[in-house]
This record gives sequence, C-alpha cells and structure tokens, in this order.
Amino acid sequence: MQFLYPTSLFALATILIPIIIHLFHFRRFKTVYFTNVKFLKEVKEETSNRNKVKHLLVLLSRILAIAGLVFAFAQPFIPQGDEVKTGEKAVSVFVDNSYSMSSLNAEVPLIEKAKQRAKEIIEAYNVEDRFQILTMDFEGRHQRMVSKEDALSLVDEIEITPAVRDMSKVFSRVKQALKNTTVDHKTSYLISDFQKNITNIGVEQDTTIDFNLVPLQSIRKQNISIDSAWFQAPVQMLNQNNPLIVKVRNLSDEKAENVRLTLQHGGQTKPLGTLSIQPQSYSIDTVNMTVLKAGWHEAELSITDYPVQFDDKLFFTFNVPEEINILVINETGANKFLEAVFKGINVFKIDNQKSNGLDYSKLPNYNLIVVNSLNAVSSGLAFELKNYVNNGGNLLVFPSAKSDINSYKSFLGSFPANELMSFETRDGSVGRINTDEFIFKDVYENVNSNLRLPKTKGNFRLTDFGSRGEEKLLTYRDGTTYLGKYKKDQGHLYLCAAPLDDTYNDLVKNAEVFVPMVYKMAVSSGNSKSIAQYIGRDEILEASNSLEGAESVYKMKGRTEEFIPEQKKIGSKMIIGINNQIKEAGFYDLFYTEDDVVEKFAYNFDRKESELEYFSDEELKNKVGGSIKVLESNTETDFTQYIGERSKGIVLWKWCLIAALIFLALETLLLRFWKT
Repeated sequence: MQFLYPTSLFALATILIPIIIHLFHFRRFKTVYFTNVKFLKEVKEETSNRNKVKHLLVLLSRILAIAGLVFAFAQPFIPQGDEVKTGEKAVSVFVDNSYSMSSLNAEVPLIEKAKQRAKEIIEAYNVEDRFQILTMDFEGRHQRMVSKEDALSLVDEIEITPAVRDMSKVFSRVKQALKNTTVDHKTSYLISDFQKNITNIGVEQDTTIDFNLVPLQSIRKQNISIDSAWFQAPVQMLNQNNPLIVKVRNLSDEKAENVRLTLQHGGQTKPLGTLSIQPQSYSIDTVNMTVLKAGWHEAELSITDYPVQFDDKLFFTFNVPEEINILVINETGANKFLEAVFKGINVFKIDNQKSNGLDYSKLPNYNLIVVNSLNAVSSGLAFELKNYVNNGGNLLVFPSAKSDINSYKSFLGSFPANELMSFETRDGSVGRINTDEFIFKDVYENVNSNLRLPKTKGNFRLTDFGSRGEEKLLTYRDGTTYLGKYKKDQGHLYLCAAPLDDTYNDLVKNAEVFVPMVYKMAVSSGNSKSIAQYIGRDEILEASNSLEGAESVYKMKGRTEEFIPEQKKIGSKMIIGINNQIKEAGFYDLFYTEDDVVEKFAYNFDRKESELEYFSDEELKNKVGGSIKVLESNTETDFTQYIGERSKGIVLWKWCLIAALIFLALETLLLRFWKT
C-alpha cells in the first residue's frame, strides 16, 4: 500500500489528544462516604473494572476514528502496475465528433457514447487538475486549459461536425496545448472510432505526455454514399443533352438493393431509377440533362440511407454559356470555311481579326483562338498566346505555306511544342484518327473504312521530340503527325502540319472530321472546373474578375451565412481562398452586389469518412507500439473507476473515511448506552 499524500500521516500525532484526555479525565474520582464500608468496597471494585473496559473501548474508538480520518486525507492506494503520479495534472480529452460518429453503438450514436466516456474520464481526476477539451473543429476556445467544471460543460456542448482531420494533426494539437502548461504530469485521451483512412499515427516519441486511445466502434458497418459526379463534356450546352456521370458506392459487406437515386434541378425532382450495388463496390450511372436556359444552375443528387446520412446528397453547380466566343487571327481576310462552320450553330460567336490590330487584353474572353495562316508570329503575340494557353485557353494553329520558320520555331519552342521544319509539296493521306482522346471520343459510333480522312498536297515536317509531350490526334500513313495536341499548364495547344487552305489541304471539305474537331476544341476546357467542392479541403477557387480597383471586395453567401473570402485579383481572374469558413453543405454565391452573381459554388461534406473501416484494439496496439496505451473496455465499463484505478491504483481513502465514521458512531453508542 502507498499514499498519495504521505506527509498527511504526520497528523497521526493527534492520536495523543484522546490518550491525554483519557489519562487526565477518566482517572479522576470523587469520594463519597457511606456507613457500610464493606458493602461499598465490593461495589467499587466491580464498577471500576467495568469502567476500565468502557474507557479503553472509547479510547480505542477515538484513536481509530482519528487514524481513519488521517489515512483518508493521505489517500492510500494499492498500485495496479502503472506508475502513480501525484500532484496537479494536465489532462487533454479529444472527442471525435466527425460524421462517422453518427453510426450506432448498441442503438446509441457513437458521439453520445464518446461524450459519456469523456465525462467519466474527467470525473476520475481531482478538482485542482486542469483540462483541455478538443474536437475535430479545432476551435480556439478548445486550445486552452480549463477547470473540471468547465470541461464537463464543454463536453455537453459537443455536436456532430462536417470537419474531419487526420489523427496526426490531432496529436500535434494536443502536444501544442499540453506543452504550454507548467504542470509536470500530462495525460491525453483520444476517444474515436479510429477509422483506417484517418488514423495515420505511429509510435509516439514524446515521453513527456501519457497518450491513451479509447476506441469506440459501431455495431453496424453499413453505408451507401454518392461518391462523386461529373459531366462527360467539360462545357454544358444549351438545348442539348448533357450526360452527367454519377458514382454511387456501397461501403458495406452486404449487397445493396433498390437504392433510389433522384435529381433536383430547376425546381423539379426527377426520379432516376434504382441501383443494385455489390458489397464493397460501386455503380456508375449516366443521367441525361437537357438545359433549357443559359446561366448558372444549381442541382442536387440524393439517395436514402441510414444511419450515416451526411454523404447521401451531392450538391453541384454548372454554368451554361449563352454563347461560345471564337477568335480567328488572320493574315489577310477571313477564312470562309471557318465562318461557315461556326455560324451554322447559334451558340457560337466568331470574331475575325488581323494580327496587327489585336487587343491583347481581350484574349482571355475567348473559348478558342485560331491562328489562321500567319506568315510570322510576332514576339508580342507569341507571349500573349502562351499566357492565354497557360491560363486555360485553347489555341489551334494552322501555319501558312509561306511561314517564317524561325518565327514559328521561337513561338512553338516557348511552349514547348514540336517545331516546323521545311514545307514539302507532296501528296499525303491521313491514315489514323485517335478516338480515345476527347476531341474525337464518342463522335463516331463506328470507325471503319467508310470514314473519309483528310488528304494534303503540301505540309510541314514536324520535329519529333519525345520530351514535348505530343499527343497525336490525326496521323499520316507514314506515322508522322498531321494534327498534334499539347497540354500546357491549364490549356491546350493544337498544331496542324498543313495550312488551312484547300489548295494544300482538303480538311475543310471533310465535314465529318472538320466540324466535330473545331466544335469540340471550342467547347473543351483545359482548366475544367469541378462542379462540386468539399468542405474542409480548403481548395483554392478561381473565378472571373470584372471589377477594377483594389478596394473592390467580393463576398460569398450561403443559405445561412455570409462572409468575405480571401481574394487575389490577377487581371481578368481572381483567386479565392475559403480558409475553412464554410461549415454547411449547400450552394454558395460569389458576388459583388447581390443582384450580380459572378459564380456559384456547391459545397459538400467530405467523403473521407464514408468508408466505415476501423482499427480493432489489437490492430491499434500493433500500430502504435508500447508508447501509446490502448484502453480496452466494453460498453458497460465505468471509466471513472477504470481511469481512477489506472492512475491512482485501488483507492482506499473512501474506506478509511467510512471506518472513521463507524468508530465515531461506536464511541457515541458506548457513551450513550453503556451505563456503569
């Protein structure tokens, strides 16, 4: 047996008080004279013996009562293996309140069980100890140490949150808070379901903090989630079918039957049918969306699932442009074939300009720029076109048969792309079309010998450097490039080896190749924006900027909140930083004035915790080694007693106090009912 406060044992000296009282009080006699001396002598001897026994019992009761009180204050205990630490303690309690904690544990959500465990741990410590309560939210108020009473109040306030963080970040946060305290004894408890995809902890090297893991696990590991969605084409078109691809995952070990998928768009709810998904698998479904008006659209996909519901909805936004702007840069006059292609579709707006009269500041406003038969590309134009591609633009280049080779070499080499060599007047035939690439993908139901491919009577030889990253879209029969594609930063460069002149090239007469080619180049996007964002990932957003002046500030507004995001203006574009200011899933408008919405964003809860795979107690022990303790317990364990016995051993002060009360009661009974 050991004592938590051994110096209190000096108070055992107070046992001398009842002994002194006994010696000087109970031995005082009062003499009474009687006539029959012999009779009184016999009574005196009998009474004296009985009084001695009574006085000794009273004295013993008082001594034992005082000893019991002294021992209670010294707090004796029997050690249980762990080193018992005396004095004030700093205790950190982390409660995982992410969405996975909404799973059930014996018909009770895990979050409620976690809060109960947190309270029991706090109750196991003394009033003078200090506490930190930490959650996935990483709030500022959770970083400071508080009293026992305040800690219990903070636990009561914990609610489910969309935030989710790796356990390594939780460990860092705990260590940061505890190392700022001057207390010698520091202990941390992490209460979580310890999902495998966030529990990235290993052997802890910090021996100044006693880390303890308190695992909780759901009795049902079932969940169905809308994982993601994306449009098949990077640009959605007005009055046309826009295929939307939806991925739904079954994260349980049982087959999911009759999973109902619905779409809300334009104020209408449209059932999309039911899905059957194999265990631990996913299903891909295609939703055909026909958009009848231009502008920004909000839409929502949903399924029905229980009990984990945070990932049953997917919000997404997309913009349907009223028109797609095409710029054709000509050496002299406009190309009649290009005009005929784009003017045949109302959504396209073509702008023909000469190379010597361009307004470079307006280049970012075009979806596609076509360089048509320029004899030379000036250094200024080359620089602006390179920036245009780097920022997500699409550039299609048709060189002139009279091209200045050095000028084009400098222009194409800056990307870098394969360069023009000599122009050769010879017959050539395109023998292969790349239908795996976006430009020609899904254009033809069946590519066969009946498809007429371009022929040329003159073309440039192109260098063939593997480091240039060329993707061949159309290839001559001898394997050389007719049309190549280069991915540069956020945009694309398309380079044709032959001029767009029917004297040398009959591409303009091959409508089945030429029309879809320029059409998909115009609607493609090198910087394809995601239709859905995820809370907590703190992604950098990009939006168009039409305001001038450094004092112009954009705002973001959701259903219940409005805030000013971090923003940096770069020409006609603006970089937006959210910095974890969004907490609720839904639609958010970026605007300068509420009547003029610049862009719409859809934010969803992070799917990181959709997969309900947990570490078992044994797996946790093997993962963290012996430096971190894993507290195994069942649902009925009283953690107040459990933690108390671990940190203090078997506590005996309560029994000492009870013994003291019993002996005081015994003393009272002896004095009251033992008549002499």
